[in-house]
Amino acid sequence: MTRSPNGFVAELKDAVSLRAALLVIGVLALQVAFVVSYIGAFHHPKPQEIPLAVAAPDQRSADGAVRRLAALPGDPVDPRAVRSEAAAREGIEQRDVDGALLVAGPGGTDTLLVASAAGAALSDALTEVIVAAERSEGRRVEVVDVVPDAPGDARGLSSFYLVIGWCVGGYLCAAILAISAGARPANTHRAFIRLGVLLLYSIAAGLLGTVVAGPVLDALPGSVPALWGLGTLLVFTVGAITLALQGLAGVIGIGLAIALVVVLGNPSAGGAYPYPLLPPFWRAIGPALPPGAGTFAARSIAYFKGNATGGPLLVLAAWAVGGAAVTVGCAVMRRSARGGVREEAPAGDGGG
Repeated sequence: MTRSPNGFVAELKDAVSLRAALLVIGVLALQVAFVVSYIGAFHHPKPQEIPLAVAAPDQRSADGAVRRLAALPGDPVDPRAVRSEAAAREGIEQRDVDGALLVAGPGGTDTLLVASAAGAALSDALTEVIVAAERSEGRRVEVVDVVPDAPGDARGLSSFYLVIGWCVGGYLCAAILAISAGARPANTHRAFIRLGVLLLYSIAAGLLGTVVAGPVLDALPGSVPALWGLGTLLVFTVGAITLALQGLAGVIGIGLAIALVVVLGNPSAGGAYPYPLLPPFWRAIGPALPPGAGTFAARSIAYFKGNATGGPLLVLAAWAVGGAAVTVGCAVMRRSARGGVREEAPAGDGGG
C-alpha cells in the first residue's frame, strides 16, 4: 500500500473539492427539509373548517343547525345554509363545499352527503365529525356518497399519483436539458430550443400518463383530452420552473426546483390529505404550487365535470409563463454580459 507524499488532507481535498462538499451539505439540508415537510404535513391530520352546506325544511331549522355546527370545538366544519337539497348537491358538484347535511323534520333521520372522489380521508373525517355531533344531539344520520371514486381508484389517490409522476418527469427532463451542454444556457437560441424540446416532451408525457391512468389501468374516469391538456401544462410548468432556477443558480437551481415541487409541493398538494386536513402552513401554500393545482384540477376533471378548474389552471399557466420568461431572460442577460466583456477587451489592450 503506497502512501501519498502529500498526506491525507491533501488526498481529501483532491477527492472532494470545496464545491462538491458544499453541494453535499446542500443535499443533506434538502433531505432534512424533505423529512420535516412530509412528517409536518401528515403526522397529525385534523379537520379544520371543512366547507359544509346545510339544508333543512325551514330557514329556522337550517340556521339552528348552522349555529350548532359552527360552535363545535376546534372549528372542524365551516357550515353555511343553502335553500334546498338540490342546492346542496350542486355545491358539492361545483366543489364549493366538501359535503352537505340535510336536516330532517322532527323524528326523522338526517342525511350527510359526502364526495369520496375529492379525497377519502376528507369524507371519512367529515363523517366522523358529523356523526359525533348528531349523536350528541340525540339525532340519527345516514351517510350517502354522492360522488364516489372509481373502482380502480383506491381512496381517490390516482389523480395525485398521476400528478406526482408528471411533476417528476417535468423536472427530470428539464434537468437533463440544463446540464447537457454546460451549467447555464449559453445563448437565447439554446434557451428557446430547450423550451421547445420541453414542450414536445410535455405533450408526450401528458398523453402517456393520461392513457395509462385512464384506458389502460381504468383508474381515472373523465375526459382524456382534458386530462391530456392538464398533463401537458403541468409537465411544462414544472420543467420551465426547473430551467428558470437552473438559469439563475446553476446546478443548485435543480435542487431548488426539487425543494419547491417535491419538498413543499407534494405534501401540500391535497392528495393523501386534502387541504382541510392539513396544518395551516401547508394548507396555505398548496393551491399556489403546481402539485396542488394539478391534483385539484385532475380530480375536478375526473369526477366533477371539470368544475372549478379555472383557478388551478391559471396558477399553472402563471408558473409556466414566468418560468419560460426567466429562462429566456437569464440567457439574454448572460449573452449581454459576455458581449460587453468582448467590447471592452480591445480598449483595455490598447490602454496597456
